[in-house]
Amino acid sequence: MPTGSEGSPAPAPPGPLYCDASALAKLFFPETGSDELNDLLGARNDVMLSDLAITEVVSALARRMREGSLPAAAARRAHRKILSTAAGGALRRVELLAATHREAERLLLTSGDSALRAADALHLALALGAGAGTVLTYDRGMARAAHAHGLAVWPEASL
Repeated sequence: MPTGSEGSPAPAPPGPLYCDASALAKLFFPETGSDELNDLLGARNDVMLSDLAITEVVSALARRMREGSLPAAAARRAHRKILSTAAGGALRRVELLAATHREAERLLLTSGDSALRAADALHLALALGAGAGTVLTYDRGMARAAHAHGLAVWPEASL
């Protein structure tokens, strides 16, 4: 369990929580950090997710299939599990609309020296538009961008 500076439990990140693709993948595939993320989300009911994150995770599944490290049947099962979890209501869906694209484009044009990628700009626009307090991400670039726009980031090690 993460701890604060004096050994006390670290405060829970402010919600709502926006889950990007790097975090979503950890919910369905055991990786370093998966247990801590599952522990964090176990008691939360304010987690947001976009179809963009789902598509990015499925893209990673397809890459693993092409590389031969994931059987097609396993990829299809994982895809169905992600979709059923998202449809089950435990995660609040955030819709990618034309206004989200315009906000992402604004973020891209005003990000200065930051190398914000298109998908990260869309995730950031979704999180900001939905009123997220924290972005769940394991991507350092996304973490820096979210932090620069006033959002908390979890885990903090992503910064």
